[in-house]
Amino acid sequence: MRRNSDSERLFEPSTGPTGLEEADHRLLMRLIFACTGLTLGVFSVLQFLAGNPWLSGIEVIACGLLLWASQRLARVQRLVPWILAYLLPTFCFILYIIVMPNASATAFVWVYLMPVMAYLLLGKVHGFLLAVPFMAVATGLYLHVNQVRVDATGLIDIGNGIFCGLLVIAFMHVYESRRADAYKQLRHLALTDALTGVASRESFQRALQRCIQEAARYDTRLVLVVLDVDHFKCVNDQWGHDAGDKALQHLCKCLRHRLRATDLIGRLGGEEFGILLPFTDRFDAQPLVEALRQEVARIPMDYLGQRIHLSATFGLAEWPSDGLDAAELYRCTDRRLYRGKAEGRNRLVCSDPA
Repeated sequence: MRRNSDSERLFEPSTGPTGLEEADHRLLMRLIFACTGLTLGVFSVLQFLAGNPWLSGIEVIACGLLLWASQRLARVQRLVPWILAYLLPTFCFILYIIVMPNASATAFVWVYLMPVMAYLLLGKVHGFLLAVPFMAVATGLYLHVNQVRVDATGLIDIGNGIFCGLLVIAFMHVYESRRADAYKQLRHLALTDALTGVASRESFQRALQRCIQEAARYDTRLVLVVLDVDHFKCVNDQWGHDAGDKALQHLCKCLRHRLRATDLIGRLGGEEFGILLPFTDRFDAQPLVEALRQEVARIPMDYLGQRIHLSATFGLAEWPSDGLDAAELYRCTDRRLYRGKAEGRNRLVCSDPA
């Protein structure tokens, strides 16, 4: 059971941010850190002039740390600890300026930054869970400190603050949901082939690298298969490129039908595809791949009332016996694939001649 769950995790396309999303997220954090640091620097001067030297000193230290962190964020690997190290003290500081001696009644406006920063930096779910409790505590502290009257005028004042906060949360919730959906669509487009719906070349190669690392960690085997559609140019020439596109989709449908849930198929380019069989050796892989070859050759494609017969040639390589890295495995599968073509196509080649 452990091996199956590991291989499923290797091919999960929707986990983790895209490179674009992570770069955007990192840039946003650096901007927020720098802006907050500069703001605290200005307020440290004002606090000193207002006769609060100890608070001014704290703000100067925080200003320096934030400006340093804004530069450091360009190189850190894990962003979440830095986000929490920023948000928790910031939110606590906002609570303090509401109850501090001689606090300004307008200090409460900083509470409305809580959902904005939490949603932008932590996402929809975690941002909501962090911002709402702090906002509720801030509301209670404000009502306690300012002794708002419970009459029509007082209720209007309370209502203005509460409903404005609720609207900010609602707007951020909608915005973050739409932003997350947009990045999810971008991630899907980046990781899948638009025509066939299988993994793209880049995502397939990344999955192969991860599989090799996992196989080395658990001392297991993995199999890489590369296949090429036989006489694909003839299909395009005789029936047109639309038929060629339909042929590739038909091929992927046949392969998906026989592959296991833990296996991965990717389009490497043109009519060439790769199949990744994790935690599998050549002896278990050979009958599975042979069944795939027979399935492709057995089921013709229906196109405009015509039956177009397809076949494919397969080359198979096993890690680590046929190669210790991805490049060696690809070279081995290509060598066997072209030998299969030279010997008549529509066959599986699993080994080199003695």
